[in-house]
Amino acid sequence: MIAFVSGPVAALAPDTAVVEVGGIGMAVQCTPGTLARLKVGQPARLATSLVVREDSLTLYGFADDDERQTFELLQTASGVGPRLAQAMLAVHTPDALRRAFAAGDEKALTAVPGIGKKGAQKLLLELRDRLGEPVGSAGAAVSAPAGGWRDQLHAALVGLGYASREADDAVSAVAPQAESVAAEGGTPQVGQLLRAALQTLNRAR
Repeated sequence: MIAFVSGPVAALAPDTAVVEVGGIGMAVQCTPGTLARLKVGQPARLATSLVVREDSLTLYGFADDDERQTFELLQTASGVGPRLAQAMLAVHTPDALRRAFAAGDEKALTAVPGIGKKGAQKLLLELRDRLGEPVGSAGAAVSAPAGGWRDQLHAALVGLGYASREADDAVSAVAPQAESVAAEGGTPQVGQLLRAALQTLNRAR
């Protein structure tokens, strides 16, 4: 198992980072929040989980070991594959997921594309006791350059399965929130914007 990769970032795509390790470019599937922390040419260290299928080997990357462990625990539930587990981590931090499961919060789970009410209820039953208690690490906010949040958010929404037009509408809906943060000298947080955008999409459906 590849526990982590470390090296300069060679390239970034909407859902993938390429990290150069010993002269080899390792393609790593990442959430928008993790990608927002990376810059081409800068060193990076990503905790990783290798998913083996009959026809593929896919390396998933995470900001830290907590995210990776949560990713792997989520997949112990029936019907949860790596894509859905990653989508859950794109919308919620590990601690936010632990709080949601501890509180039986269906609404938090149905905010994730691909999870309906019945699916949320089933996941709450299966995973309530597996994720453990919140550990207080959820405060780490992921921010993006003031001019770059639109592209990152749009790519994240398309990567979660929304049509480009839906993503455009959602980006426009949360733009005032992001611009308000930027006007005060801050940097928009991709994770918060993604959650707000998903809420607007859920209301529209």
